[in-house]
Amino acid sequence: MEINILSILACILYLIGGFMASKQLQKSQQTRSFKSACVVFTLIALTLHGVALSQVIFNEQGINLGFFNAISFAAWCVVALFLIASLFKPVTNLGIAILPIAGIAVLLGINFDSTHLLPAGMAPGIKVHIVFSIMAYSLLSIAALQALLLSIQDHHLHAHHPGGFIRNLPPLETMEKLLFQMITAGFVLLSISLLSGVFFLEDIFAQHLVHKTALSIFAWVVFGTLLWGRTIFGWRGRVAIRWTLTGFVVLLLAYFGSKLVLELILNR
Repeated sequence: MEINILSILACILYLIGGFMASKQLQKSQQTRSFKSACVVFTLIALTLHGVALSQVIFNEQGINLGFFNAISFAAWCVVALFLIASLFKPVTNLGIAILPIAGIAVLLGINFDSTHLLPAGMAPGIKVHIVFSIMAYSLLSIAALQALLLSIQDHHLHAHHPGGFIRNLPPLETMEKLLFQMITAGFVLLSISLLSGVFFLEDIFAQHLVHKTALSIFAWVVFGTLLWGRTIFGWRGRVAIRWTLTGFVVLLLAYFGSKLVLELILNR
């Protein structure tokens, strides 16, 4: 009962935070006050979400990272990174999408049972692999949302309709620079995740991880190619957006597509 109350409160506060983020874009004269309100509501929601999540995930048998728990945990990590980044970078506008999605993830976690126990005594190396995998996915998820916002901004500017909330966004060059900073950091985390998997996962075939590994490597190649193209050929704009979204979709399939099939369809 307590978990349900905490989760529902977290969901409501996430939605309020998302609303505040949208108001920030609508009214440039009150940007600072709306940003502060967004940060405060998000911080409280993140705390409540974390408390509820810890009670569901951690138990005596081990760590329960079932499908819906994993979605909720990934959403928590995305919000945490978003909150930290918003203190230093102009990313509060991404809260319009991130926070409502996190609210939905909270509700999914409490309304649908999912069990996939990781033993409490697993090797530290595997824990490192899991942590870096989730961090990489979370950061590259934010990058994908940034790419979508950049796509909207680019479309409006090319159509000569830079009105509405578009005029309150940072300059296109700043948005693009921020996108590549996110992708670079996410690529490094994904690289560490893959390397740790090579060293610490004993048999990816026996552990039903072959599809996840193959898709993760493919996503790594996509993001690596994008960064290479940016350095060598100066890729930007729509080319960068397409590569970013392609890499994220592949990564999404790697992290949750295979998990969906194994746990909810094949019951493994």
